[in-house]
Amino acid sequence: MTRRVLGLAAAALTATGALLAGGALLPREAPPAPPPAEAVALPVVPAGHDLPRSRPVRLDVGRIGVHVDLMMLGLNPDGTVQVPEEPEDAGWYAPGYAPGEPGGAVILGHVDGEGRRGVFHDLGRMRRGDTIGVTRADGRTARFTVTSVERVPKSRFPAERVYGPLDHPALRLVTCGGSFDAATGHYRDNVIVYADLD
Repeated sequence: MTRRVLGLAAAALTATGALLAGGALLPREAPPAPPPAEAVALPVVPAGHDLPRSRPVRLDVGRIGVHVDLMMLGLNPDGTVQVPEEPEDAGWYAPGYAPGEPGGAVILGHVDGEGRRGVFHDLGRMRRGDTIGVTRADGRTARFTVTSVERVPKSRFPAERVYGPLDHPALRLVTCGGSFDAATGHYRDNVIVYADLD
């Protein structure tokens, strides 16, 4: 099996253990370098075109005012998915699919943490038809349109739907939601935004 398939399989088995609660902050990877200045002017990919694999470096979600550089995330030693250390940061699950290539690319962020609003504090306000832009290291911008938004209990996290293979390029934004469990220090649910490449 390829490294990416192994990573996706591990994610599918352990994603329910990846607690994206504001109080559960895990070590982060170093932020990726921004794309070269000369690449920024490259055109947005026309609708319906799959892209070769390229690392995402920036996320722009106009509806909720998110404009943030992306770090790279992987798996923790216990097999759970890493999440950003700081509430204001967002990260791409690098063992999975890249935004623009066929498959569900996953970007994770906190709803809050350490008394501060998280980057995905308002993710639950996203609606079908909203647009999301992801700038890649190759200078191209992959633009996605939201198809659905759901809130699910962490005990029933849809790992296959979030991390699994697809026949088209897609994007998933994931954070915490629902009520806060003071006993565990975590939110009980996850909020997931699903989007397809334009």
